[in-house]
Amino acid sequence: MKTETKKERAEQIMKIPPQSFLIFKEELRKERLEKERLKAEYEKKISTLAEELSFLKEQIDSQQDMIKRTIDYAVRLENNLNQLNSKVDDDKKNSKRSYH
Repeated sequence: MKTETKKERAEQIMKIPPQSFLIFKEELRKERLEKERLKAEYEKKISTLAEELSFLKEQIDSQQDMIKRTIDYAVRLENNLNQLNSKVDDDKKNSKRSYH
């Protein structure tokens, strides 16, 4: 019977994990929760940055379009001005000929 008692006692001891294991298990659970919290926070920040980046890209595209239109308009104005100057010069030449 003594061997039976020792065996039972050993089984009971084996069923109860040591205190250090329980502490480790609890710390591991806490770390996993912290990891999940940090991951969610990171994903939220990445999402926010992606939205801001998209908005900035739209703004840059709009500004580039405005610059392109402004340059096109300036080129057309310059061409029109050159044509007008040529026409005025031609009219001056023609008017000088007609008075002589």
